[in-house]
Amino acid sequence: MAEELHFRKAAAKLFVSQPPLSRQIKELEDELGVVLFTRNNKKVELTDAGAYFKKEIDKLFNNLSESKAVVRQIHDSVSGELRIGYISSTFHENLVAVLKEMLVVFPFVKTKLYEIPSVKQIVALEEGKLDIGILRTPINSGVLSLKHLFTDPFVLVTKEKISCANEADLFKYLHDKSFVFFNHGYAPHFHEKLMDLCQRIGFYPDVAHQVNNIHSILQLVDKGLGVSILPLSSTLQYRYLDLCFTSLNMDFIFTEVALAHQRINQHPAIEWFINKYADSLRIIG
Repeated sequence: MAEELHFRKAAAKLFVSQPPLSRQIKELEDELGVVLFTRNNKKVELTDAGAYFKKEIDKLFNNLSESKAVVRQIHDSVSGELRIGYISSTFHENLVAVLKEMLVVFPFVKTKLYEIPSVKQIVALEEGKLDIGILRTPINSGVLSLKHLFTDPFVLVTKEKISCANEADLFKYLHDKSFVFFNHGYAPHFHEKLMDLCQRIGFYPDVAHQVNNIHSILQLVDKGLGVSILPLSSTLQYRYLDLCFTSLNMDFIFTEVALAHQRINQHPAIEWFINKYADSLRIIG
């Protein structure tokens, strides 16, 4: 009635006749000791008390809907843990935003985050020690499902600004430079990409310093201990460092970031997380 402000229309919407509806409203007003509606031959309006009462009732119904959703989640066992592996070169801000939203959608699902290299994530996913992996391909596994997120070109990371018009200029600049890069055992596929890229330019890199995460690589470059070649996405969250990022314009060499999980794991929070995280990265490519 408070929605329609018309007795006949409200009665029709509720599938009752008008007299019983009018009687129920009068009984409610008598019970509350207030007038909820003003009535005349032309229109029906809510009183101030009626408007306030409607607002409070709407809140109760909204809370009831939320409670019913939570009860269904408990009944359907949408709870437990979601163990997520990620690499240091992913977008932490996007991941945090998705996890915050997940707290609302799946309030009974607890998440655990593990920063693990791609090679170890694959093993952990296959053994059921992780539920979701955010990692870089290749992923050679017969038990994992993959979802492509984006392709990631490489950039040159230096302390000073450089200008290289072509591969010959780039070779002159890089051939005697020390490199800072991932430990070969930690990220073997990255090492292969780096070697392939440098060989195409025309030199073999002198990897003087090897570390296990993006932040350490960039800090060493920032301290003047060498240069590095990294995926573009890995540098986006470190723009505050006083470094220069130069596109290599070599589109034929790139890495792919993907999501992986076991095909047999049908936990509803997994599908939700994968789709939501993928959507958050659509701007990347």
